[in-house]
Amino acid sequence: MEKRRVVVTGVGCVSPYGIGADIAWNSVIEGKSGISKLENVDESQTVKIGGQIPEFDTSLYINPKEVKRYDKYITYALIAAKEAKKDADFDIENEANPFLTGVVIGTGQGGTETMFNAYDVCKQRGFTKCSPFTVPMMIPNMAAGIVSIMLGAKGFNKSVSSACATGAHAIGDAYRAIQYGDADVVFAGGSERSLTNFTIGAFTSARTLAQRNDEPEKASRPYDKDRNGFVMAEGATILVLEELEHAKKRGAKVLAELVGYGQGGDAYDIVAPDPSGAGAEGTVKMALKDAGVSASDIDYINMHGTSTHLGDIAESKMVERVFGSKDVNKNLLVSSTKSMTGHLLGNAGSIEAFFTLKTVMEDKVPPTINLDNLDEEVGNLDYVPNKYREHKVNYAMSNSFGFGGSNAVLIFKKYEEK
Repeated sequence: MEKRRVVVTGVGCVSPYGIGADIAWNSVIEGKSGISKLENVDESQTVKIGGQIPEFDTSLYINPKEVKRYDKYITYALIAAKEAKKDADFDIENEANPFLTGVVIGTGQGGTETMFNAYDVCKQRGFTKCSPFTVPMMIPNMAAGIVSIMLGAKGFNKSVSSACATGAHAIGDAYRAIQYGDADVVFAGGSERSLTNFTIGAFTSARTLAQRNDEPEKASRPYDKDRNGFVMAEGATILVLEELEHAKKRGAKVLAELVGYGQGGDAYDIVAPDPSGAGAEGTVKMALKDAGVSASDIDYINMHGTSTHLGDIAESKMVERVFGSKDVNKNLLVSSTKSMTGHLLGNAGSIEAFFTLKTVMEDKVPPTINLDNLDEEVGNLDYVPNKYREHKVNYAMSNSFGFGGSNAVLIFKKYEEK
């Protein structure tokens, strides 16, 4: 059986820059940081910065009566899906088989804010006094469920949860489903509501977050000697993936083609990456094989690049080993957009997939900002420091590596008819 070609026909994004995919892309190309001092953070917190969603009028996107029944991770996902539907000019009633229209939206945490608030109510008033909407607000598959209801999509709807690789796994799983005929169209991506006092405190206790409250925009600094952890952020990104002939038949615009997907594991540690990079390397090679390309064909890699000491070194060394150093492979550019957006956890892989496909569309590579003093321990790669670069990009890769050793790699290609 010949695998079907899969293209991207729409994108929706809720990010620290606001609502809209163009806002997010233009901001990262300009090298603009989305990190700021957090509002309403508890005084006891030692970390008081993050990539928070700017205030907006929810009623412009969702009925106010309905939004009260949603955890914010669901709200973000629904808004991003509506934006993606609009961008793809998709009408399920006239253009698609609802039973072949799917939804896969992942989250690293689900409705933790809902759970935490409900627990407070239960402790104060009794364990039967929480809202009857508590369960559908907190369970991790509900973003996919609500989006499928909004679309009228009767194909598969499910959630993926693989920590920081979640968004990439969701997109990759949707890609596979379309390739093998389980769907014609899939709304896929990730969503996270992470900037709660509970989550900030938990990650602080794990000693993973950057401590730079006085200069929030400079706190996320992958590959820099002065990095001291990642900066947490939140939001949602949804891509509309579509079988090529289906997209052409309805006259959809094609943004880029998704041609490769690799998924693997480290089998090493619950939090730390394997310093040898063996698991990540195997995943990268799976994606290259799936795409039918060699390492020399890749023009750009959106690195996982979290701004942690061990993670940046392990990934960079792996990339240098597979693709060659900048002295050997002068064509390859790499960068970490987390330097600007922060780490969006379950949405990291999906927003970075979006940025990666945009490099393919526009031949513009976003920078790694705050890279003032390159750490000699990381690889010898061209990290595109501090300013975007014009660069011909035919193939681009996005790396996502999560806690527990979950790895996912996506490869996008400039669209051309064969």
